[in-house]
Amino acid sequence: MPRNGTRKSTISNYDDYVFGKNIDADLAILLREGAERLPKFNSELVERAFRFCVEAHEKDVRATGEPYYTHPLQVALIVIREIPLDDISVIAALLHDVVEDTSYSLHDIHMEFGSEVADIVDGATKISDVFKSREISAAENYRKLLLSLVNDVRVILIKFADRLHNMRTIDGLSPEKQARMARETMEIYAPFAHRFGLGDIKWELEDLSFKVLNAEAYNDIKQKLNLTREEREEFIERFSTPIAAKLTEHGLKFEVNGRPKHLFSIYKKMVAQGKTLEDLYDLFAVRIILDTADNNDCFLAYGIVSEIYHPVPERFKNYISLAKKNGYQSLHTTVISNDGKRVEVQIRTRSMHDYAEKGVAAHFRYKAQAGATASWIDSTDLEEWANWVRDIFDNAGEEAAEQLLESFKLNLYQDEIYVFTPKGELRILPRSATPIDFAFDIHSMVGARCIGAKVNGRIVPLDHTLQTGDQVEILTSKNQTPNRAWERIAITHKAKTHIRRILNEDRRSQIVAGRDLWERRTKKIGLHLNEDDLEKILVSLKYENKSDFYLALGSASLTPEAASDLIIEQASPKSLVPVEQTPSFTFNKFSEAARDNSNGIYLVGDNIPSAKVMFSYARCCNPVPGDNVVGIVTIGSGIKVHRKSCNNVVELQDKLRDRLVELAWSKKQTTSFLSAVKITGDDRSGMLNDITTSVMSVQDTNIRGINIDAFDSMFEGILTVYVTNTEHLDKIFEKLRRIKGVKTVERFEG
Repeated sequence: MPRNGTRKSTISNYDDYVFGKNIDADLAILLREGAERLPKFNSELVERAFRFCVEAHEKDVRATGEPYYTHPLQVALIVIREIPLDDISVIAALLHDVVEDTSYSLHDIHMEFGSEVADIVDGATKISDVFKSREISAAENYRKLLLSLVNDVRVILIKFADRLHNMRTIDGLSPEKQARMARETMEIYAPFAHRFGLGDIKWELEDLSFKVLNAEAYNDIKQKLNLTREEREEFIERFSTPIAAKLTEHGLKFEVNGRPKHLFSIYKKMVAQGKTLEDLYDLFAVRIILDTADNNDCFLAYGIVSEIYHPVPERFKNYISLAKKNGYQSLHTTVISNDGKRVEVQIRTRSMHDYAEKGVAAHFRYKAQAGATASWIDSTDLEEWANWVRDIFDNAGEEAAEQLLESFKLNLYQDEIYVFTPKGELRILPRSATPIDFAFDIHSMVGARCIGAKVNGRIVPLDHTLQTGDQVEILTSKNQTPNRAWERIAITHKAKTHIRRILNEDRRSQIVAGRDLWERRTKKIGLHLNEDDLEKILVSLKYENKSDFYLALGSASLTPEAASDLIIEQASPKSLVPVEQTPSFTFNKFSEAARDNSNGIYLVGDNIPSAKVMFSYARCCNPVPGDNVVGIVTIGSGIKVHRKSCNNVVELQDKLRDRLVELAWSKKQTTSFLSAVKITGDDRSGMLNDITTSVMSVQDTNIRGINIDAFDSMFEGILTVYVTNTEHLDKIFEKLRRIKGVKTVERFEG
């Protein structure tokens, strides 16, 4: 029982009054409650909103059989009693279902009650839509999502009140709907309310959900607690009397009360400890609430309690010096009573208690500078802001509270976006994230095999910037691997880390393979060269180190035969002792062509051993067997193979004339060549899937990558594929041109 005659926080449900019987009587209760509890209350505007609500829902009836207007009315009353902000909150609570459930529009609300009320109603409607259309898998994700969708904290508070009243009247629903709502409340709303510090609302939501989900355990605990109520009250009186006397001696003003823990809390403790209700020692907590502004008085009270009763040291918690993340502050201790029972004692100031019961309405730092807006920085700001706001609401006048509410606009986690998988699973990514980031967030293998993406059903390139609310589908290919460009596209640490790891693993494997090829080649020709001499020669050949040299061999951009010839040509006679003498050559001393060269290309002319020449294929035009080709002699990179029609060759032909060599394709082809295809067409659902399916159906073609951009109703993309020759490429072109909506298909240069 309370001592010292101070106030006690309770939730009033008006159990003796039945709403819906008399509209004017209902309105009178609303106006009286608002005027008594809120510092600023426009009765005329609230009455107009109430009558608007009654008229809008005139034909609607709740599942319980009551007139529908009784629901928004009681939501408004919960807002007044439990989260008292202002009359705008009350008006928005009265109207929160109007747009969703009646013929009235948001424009009607705006014209009748102004933009502020309309914005809150709009936010409440959006949250309802999220529930209907999205599968929310985690309470923390849901919290962030809600706050990212609304501009005013009062939207969230109205949603709490809405859910609380729905849970209080849940008996009118079918058992299936009751169970679904109770699970949703337990998993989402209760933790969410806890995060806001709304202690009373959180506990009631948990108990109401517990009553539905496990009625047998709920009723058993409730019955046993009722049977021991008188005994418990007598114990609290005996326990509190010496504490109260000592506190009074020290001149402290206080309230001491005790109440049983909430039913669900007791049940969780029974399950966790494997005990029956009778075996639990801390079924209730004794609270000492001090009417003081000095936090040190709490420690004084703790010292007094510890002098009277023996404390249990390991059960002491100092949440005043180190508040919980939701801003909760209190001292907790467990002591042994005179009859040997363990009793939990909570010691806090009045402001701490009010905050623990009612909580704060948001999680952001208010910028006090003139004209500044509220912004979210990080979670470390909660405690500071929470205490400041609680003080404003409890102690400041109308002007300060009004100024604060005008700045209640949210910009939560402004560096985050909220996107969804095709199945509605929520993913939280940094702002400016791309489909590459999304793919790696799903799974590293999905990221590694990503060849394209569809956002909201439309094809987008891999560097497309995602936005909050986007639905993203990742398309994959088992033949895809990341490339260096992905590192620049990705912005998340997870994606970049996986891309680098995969690229480094590929590089290491190619280096190992290249080293093995080099060792076999030197063994075959009997070439002996020490490591220092090899290093010097490679530097002269423009390789930074041996790893780059081995990488060239392992990636097939340099053949072992060409490598050994280059090394022998550069080496001094003293540095090597080959058993087989291989004739030296330079690019202007050509010999007979090897037409079955495994490189796929050979030099046309006399005395040119192509197997001893290093070839590489130009990426600007991606030549493949069947193309008319020409070679450009380069320094350190051998001969670069271009298509004769390549723009780079045509434009620079006069300057390159002395370095051009005639080339032809070998008749024996054992490798695939990279080619790029430019494709344009109508941006429709399923287009990307049709493109990839058509390409892979041609001789099991491997796709290297797809980069597609959509604008208006059209798309344009570059498709890179591995082909054996131009005939293979022509078949791909033919397949692509048959796809519905495809406009153009052509070779890509660039």
